Amino acid sequence: MEAVLATSTWRKSSRSTPDNSCVEVARPASARDIVGLRDSKNPDAGHITVSATAFAAFLGDVVR
Repeated sequence: MEAVLATSTWRKSSRSTPDNSCVEVARPASARDIVGLRDSKNPDAGHITVSATAFAAFLGDVVR
């Protein structure tokens, strides 16, 4: 998965703060069942990988 996420496009919210304090998300086209998350201030520090299902559930809970 490391190589898949390394070549993925990382995105952050359009509502991000000017100081880049946010989480970036990547969902690789070749592995749609995973989502990568990393700190936008320190992208070289690594990332965590979660299932797309778990991430969708997390977002559903946050929005409520």
